[in-house]
Amino acid sequence: MSKNKKPLPLLEHVRIESVAAEGKCVAHVNDLVVFVPFCVPGDICDLQVTRKKHHYAEARVERFIEKSPLRTEPSCAHFGICGGCKWQNLRYEEQLKAKQQQVYDQLSRIGKVELPEFDPILGSKKITEYRNKLEFGCANKRWYTKEELAALPEGTGLGGGAIGFHITGAFDKIYPIEKCWLMDDLHNKIRNAIRDYALQTGMTFYDIRAQHGLLRDIMIRNSHSGEWMVLVQFHYDEDGDEARARGLMEHLATTFPEITSLLYVDNQKGNDTFNDLPLILYKGKDHIFELMEDLKFKVGPKSFYQTNTDQAHVLYSVARKFAALTGKELVYDLYTGTGTIANFVARQAREVIGIEYVPEAIEDAKVNSEINHIDNTLFYAGDMKDILTDDFIREHGRPDVIITDPPRAGMHPDVVKVILNAAPHRIVYVSCNPATQARDLQLLDVAYRVMEVQPVDMFPHTPHVENVVVLEKK
Repeated sequence: MSKNKKPLPLLEHVRIESVAAEGKCVAHVNDLVVFVPFCVPGDICDLQVTRKKHHYAEARVERFIEKSPLRTEPSCAHFGICGGCKWQNLRYEEQLKAKQQQVYDQLSRIGKVELPEFDPILGSKKITEYRNKLEFGCANKRWYTKEELAALPEGTGLGGGAIGFHITGAFDKIYPIEKCWLMDDLHNKIRNAIRDYALQTGMTFYDIRAQHGLLRDIMIRNSHSGEWMVLVQFHYDEDGDEARARGLMEHLATTFPEITSLLYVDNQKGNDTFNDLPLILYKGKDHIFELMEDLKFKVGPKSFYQTNTDQAHVLYSVARKFAALTGKELVYDLYTGTGTIANFVARQAREVIGIEYVPEAIEDAKVNSEINHIDNTLFYAGDMKDILTDDFIREHGRPDVIITDPPRAGMHPDVVKVILNAAPHRIVYVSCNPATQARDLQLLDVAYRVMEVQPVDMFPHTPHVENVVVLEKK
């Protein structure tokens, strides 16, 4: 017989103190640390505890008593439900302060290395419609807020297809998005047109538990060249599904002449990844071009490209400046992706060698060098710790500068060892996760000193921050 659970407490008149991890805020009630989403420092509110451990708790705002002067009005009608832009209610200048502090805390507390004074964070010029890529899930079960459930007429079913974002903790349910502010408004029209066509024609939406239903996932990309790419994932269940899918493709092609790359795929896998699947081109080209300075970059449906194009230019400009190239250097660009940084710095270097795990990305990197008439780059595909070895360095030459831009997990310890053995004069470390960057800086500290730190905000209204560090040999 299970014990009756003790009701979780309501904490009254609590002042929110500061920003915490994952976009939440933190408060202290006696000796209890309380983490709360969707509020800002200076708010005074009643908090309903939703989860309680010995020394900390998680809570939601039950009632605002006094709202903070640091607040701003969220532009999005879905704020607080979608969970994507958790800081939309916090003034942008306060977001930047919090991100600057986050970088400092992680590098000093985790890295424990000698640090210079940090450069002020570089904020994004655009804080809405700044993304060049969004992905939306499609589901036959939509998620309802309490208010929406209360407003439903009695006897109304809870089914119905939805296109939007997954709700945290509800992997099989989608909250329908009418208007998202993260990308040019055309993407809203395209997404809503897909929804309307599907509902009007009786197209089934995907059921992730049962793994059936035709309409599964949507990816939309655009670029500074004015091109648009749309990729729709389907899940064929029965005869006629391919014809129904092509009907939607034709509807998009005729309704939106702005789409220059229209693709689709039948994905029968248990997840929505499509990098290992053959894609079908319905209209236009299988790629779009992104522009940066006088360079063009080919971006395909499987390509990685920074999702804030304007801030990517800022980020790469910082990396190029930190590299301090004179035209004589051999540069290794680790985790090169589609060769964006490699090609961006190539004209200031003697030679750039890029290494990346994804073979398709390396092929794009080679194409990007070719279309920009850059002939001093070499690219290699494979696991970084397997490619970047002492033998590789003996064959290709000892680098003068290493630029590394690893994924969130940071660099494998074996990669750090080879970097130390290669002993470049300078290392430029671009990171999307200052915590793992701090760990790697500690490993590099045996031979290198941090000379400059430059945070860059790529994602307004979120707690995510990029950081660039330059290290020089001691």
